[in-house]
Amino acid sequence: MFVNVETRRQPRLHWAAMLLICICVVTFMALALMSPPRRVTFLLEWGTVPANVFDTHQPIWQQLRDPALLRLVTALFIHVAWLHLLSNLLFLMIFGVPAERTLGSIRFLILFLLGGVVANLAGAISLAGEVRPIIGCSGAVSAVLGAYVSLFPRARLGLVLPLGFYLEFVRVPAFLLIGIWALLQLLFSYAGGPSYGGYAWWTHVAGFLFGVLFALLSRNAIMRRMRR
Repeated sequence: MFVNVETRRQPRLHWAAMLLICICVVTFMALALMSPPRRVTFLLEWGTVPANVFDTHQPIWQQLRDPALLRLVTALFIHVAWLHLLSNLLFLMIFGVPAERTLGSIRFLILFLLGGVVANLAGAISLAGEVRPIIGCSGAVSAVLGAYVSLFPRARLGLVLPLGFYLEFVRVPAFLLIGIWALLQLLFSYAGGPSYGGYAWWTHVAGFLFGVLFALLSRNAIMRRMRR
């Protein structure tokens, strides 16, 4: 798969996407080495458990100052199923790399983290009282996809398809791959369980909308950055 990105006269180091990928992979490997009881304890301690995040009987703004909300961030880097991890990181690479080159590494990192927090927050609110943890960076990746659509609305991606003994290069609209992403998340939601965190469908919707809004609000800053 290839993404067409305009070259610059002065290439810059882009590190945010690779850093996020490395953290997710290292966390996945660490979890794989844990015993099952310890792994469950880790998920409940560092994942976003809606029942532990919000108390429906307390004012929400007061609860937003609780340090326990740090779990909205830590949950982004937790995956316990390799398919969940692979799908998230694959789409993060496909859409995150060109988005980072346009936004810049710092702004892209803010997009990922804030988008993930907003997504997990929406999931926790929609599932108030749920004791299963919301884990994985699907909401954050959805934010990246939303930003990508806003930045490159007519983008087409090149795919190399194996056809027998030959490789065929074709170009497809980015919206098609984003549709595949949405379909995968829908399938994960039917699979259920904390391995996918898929039952928190609103995390994906909230993340995508946040990404669209973030890119729209960043257009002027992006234009100034591209003129440098």
